[in-house]
Amino acid sequence: MNAGQPGVERLVRYRFRGQTGRARLHEDGVLEPLDGPPVRRLDEVELLPPSEPSKIVGVGLNYHAHAREMGKAVPEEPLLFLKPSTAVIASGQPIVRPAGFERVDYEGELALVFSRRARHISEAEAFSVVAGYCCCNDVTVRDLQQRDGQYTRAKGFDTFAPLGPWLVSGLNPDVLRITTRVDGTVRQQGAVADMIFPLPRLIATVTRVMTMLPGDVLTTGTPPGVGQAQVGSVIEVEIDGLGVLRNPVVAEQR
Repeated sequence: MNAGQPGVERLVRYRFRGQTGRARLHEDGVLEPLDGPPVRRLDEVELLPPSEPSKIVGVGLNYHAHAREMGKAVPEEPLLFLKPSTAVIASGQPIVRPAGFERVDYEGELALVFSRRARHISEAEAFSVVAGYCCCNDVTVRDLQQRDGQYTRAKGFDTFAPLGPWLVSGLNPDVLRITTRVDGTVRQQGAVADMIFPLPRLIATVTRVMTMLPGDVLTTGTPPGVGQAQVGSVIEVEIDGLGVLRNPVVAEQR
């Protein structure tokens, strides 16, 4: 199995008839279950998030053009924040837009998942702790971000960390491009190569601060073009070789 390149592997977490499992995804949509209930095709199952992280570490302002559109200075070192594991949803599940705020933004990003316990990892060994990559939407209440001066409330709501559609390993992340669409219209485009702080620097910085556990997620910043995630819209984040993360936006029901 590959995703157009030799050695590339796509791993799917799924639910089928009330049971969960993991499988390799072949290019023709056929699943090769690794554990869990036997299934045949991707369209037979409900996708689950590709990881069950204990935490999500985000990186803010990691593209020059995004820093400019936000009116922020480029950070001298990676700007880190946390999102709770309860924010994670899978592709296809709804983003719940909380009531009472003027601006709730989508932010298409590349995410990486840690393969093992990682602490004090050097830039030279950074990729040795990466299980693979997936798409992420770092949903943010911009009102709260501006009001609080930090990111916890703004980025911590349930459903504010869509991840998926699956986990991909064996590719070169430096050549990937990110595209975000709203109702089919392109709103964001960017290249991983344009990051201010590249992936090895991010991994080294994060693991100097805290221990990353297997399954933990690092999101790596968003390119320019962020905007409103309006109720009724469908947000798609597509990254070369990683598939399309697709989530509708719904209103909060209290």
